[in-house]
Amino acid sequence: MPESGTCTSIINLRYQDGSEGSPSNPAKYKNQDYAQLKDNSLRRGRLFVDSTFPPGTRSLGDLPNLASWQEEEVEWLRPADILKRQNNSDEPTFCMKGASRFDFGQGNIGNCWFLAAISALTIQKHLMAQVVPMDQSFKNYAGIFHFRFWRFGKWVDVVIDDHLPTYNNQLLSVHCNGGNEFWVPLLEKAYAKVCGTYADMNAGLPSEACKDFTGGVNMTYELGDAHTTGHDEQLWLQLSRATGCKSMVCCGTAPKGGRLVNTVAHTGLVDAHAYSVTAVTEVEYYGSKVQLVRVMNPWGKTEWNGKWSDKSDMWNRVRQEDREKCFDRDDGEFWMELEDFCHYFNMVSICCENPNFLDGDLTCQWKCMIYDGSWVAGRTAGGSLSNSTFATNPQYRIQVTIINKQEKEDKNILLSLMQKPQQENRKERQSHPIGVTIFKVPSGTRQGRLGSSFFNRNNPLKSRQLYTYQRDLIELHSLEPGEYVIIPSTMKPYMSGEFVLSVFTKSEAKISPHDGHDDEDEDHDHDHDHDHDDDDDHEEEKLVLPKIPTDGDGDQDSTRTLFNRYADQNGELSARQLQKLLNDNFPHGTRYGFGLDTCRSMSAMVDTDQRMSTSFTEFSVLWKKIHDYKKIFHRADLNQSGSLSDYELQRAIEAAGMNVNDGMVRLMMFRYSGVSSTSLENFIVLMLRLEKTSSIFKNKSSNGVIHLTWDEWSNISLYN
Repeated sequence: MPESGTCTSIINLRYQDGSEGSPSNPAKYKNQDYAQLKDNSLRRGRLFVDSTFPPGTRSLGDLPNLASWQEEEVEWLRPADILKRQNNSDEPTFCMKGASRFDFGQGNIGNCWFLAAISALTIQKHLMAQVVPMDQSFKNYAGIFHFRFWRFGKWVDVVIDDHLPTYNNQLLSVHCNGGNEFWVPLLEKAYAKVCGTYADMNAGLPSEACKDFTGGVNMTYELGDAHTTGHDEQLWLQLSRATGCKSMVCCGTAPKGGRLVNTVAHTGLVDAHAYSVTAVTEVEYYGSKVQLVRVMNPWGKTEWNGKWSDKSDMWNRVRQEDREKCFDRDDGEFWMELEDFCHYFNMVSICCENPNFLDGDLTCQWKCMIYDGSWVAGRTAGGSLSNSTFATNPQYRIQVTIINKQEKEDKNILLSLMQKPQQENRKERQSHPIGVTIFKVPSGTRQGRLGSSFFNRNNPLKSRQLYTYQRDLIELHSLEPGEYVIIPSTMKPYMSGEFVLSVFTKSEAKISPHDGHDDEDEDHDHDHDHDHDDDDDHEEEKLVLPKIPTDGDGDQDSTRTLFNRYADQNGELSARQLQKLLNDNFPHGTRYGFGLDTCRSMSAMVDTDQRMSTSFTEFSVLWKKIHDYKKIFHRADLNQSGSLSDYELQRAIEAAGMNVNDGMVRLMMFRYSGVSSTSLENFIVLMLRLEKTSSIFKNKSSNGVIHLTWDEWSNISLYN
């Protein structure tokens, strides 16, 4: 049994086999191997430069607080060069005397949400060691560093070079207060890389970064307007449990006048700003217990000036041991009474590896199972329960064995549903409204996938299903022993996307996933269209394809081997090499196969780094897309002719979750094929272009109108 007050860890139990994506064996982000890259740099005697996140404006992005002329004056310097420019004779160090929340202050990028999460991270040393490998230094120096984040179901190892953006010889973003310490700006750069650019880190919620630091459970509690009878008591209980469970706790203030501007109020608190909660305590004041919350401003300065602040004389009226908890220094950290905390802050979020903080049962060892899934338009994107296609959604049947009868409504199941982003840049990511529906499965129900008749006959546990655009949907349930089915879905059907479903249980639970690729399990009450889909699947089984890579795939060896067979010495495919790979390995529809211009076009459409070649990461995306489009093509080909008529083409586009009018379908038919039919090769290129064009419009448009600069327009229209 764990010691009293100690939260049992769950983070390593999910990956007992040490598979790729586990804490001990994180996946290589962008396929970059830190040890190999460092060794190559040392052998060649050249400092590492990261081509996937190069020092320059492309990695900086369009910072809202920086004018264009100022962006041009940004210099990317390595730590030793930064110190020289500042006339500092000290040698750069990675981390001195251990990481602390007092090590750093915020810079010119509005990422207080991220820095608040770092403050909370420094208190949890075991998590800190997972995210920030502390065996790094400027000895045996090669200009390369690495960090680890939990990203959508797996841990990834992120490699960076140590070029940092500076302006007037000062770090543009976060800086360490020690002067020559660099672990925080380097960690920030690694996170900027997974976000897309530094600018993509502007504005956010600390719960997002806390999730990426732990892979744990996030719960957010509303303050301010939610300040009702009994609210303080319940919140204090949750905060006390959270600190006992070694959770990461962050909070935020509301915008002033609805504007996201960091103005400093008369209280000393900053509007629209994220803070971290570093401790809670009770002190005795004139014979009464007072509940206090310790809060940290990531600016490293600017503090609350009300009751129980650093300079408050109330500290003179408490016992000496309590008085020693307060330090009068301008370091950004201060105490507040719980009532003031609830009044002046509008939210608090708690993130922990383990859900134990929810009920305070620190001895309970939760189990966790993680599933990667997808909603495929026309296949497994069935939408909400109000749609006739609901039964086609992914299904997860779970057997619950234990509930604590002594604890009223014991919360024994926790579900976390995360959408995976389709766009690389954080600010450009579009999300669907997602939700989870649960049904009790009566005893005697046949095993396997449940059909439409089951959902017509039975009611969900909750009469009202809520859908949210949030990245991470969390639901707590109190389930009696028995069998249930969990259905993750988008609100509307035909909305393609990928997701990660995490199921936390208080006891061993058997879960059977049915994600749409197991049609042999399906009920026999499906309609004729589903029978037709099954026939298509049997046809496709005759086409032997190399393994399609997915984020949940622990073994991409076959795909990597296929790629390496055609790639050049730099690990890239030219258009001609891509053409040979596709024509040798992908079943095409005509005897001519994929043309060179078609392959140039496909390469351009996935060329995110615009190096005019196809990396393994880009190939993985393309390989999956053309496989998905092939399946849509065969389902839409009603007469099995090997080509699509204009009617079939429109049906296929709708199945992919997109919509175009009849006239546009005829124009696309003419542009990408013959006058009356479309081959598989032409259909794939058409869909790639349509998807990219649709995505650009969604990301760039406002009120149905798109605004582009000449550079953007020429790039989009000519390089695709």
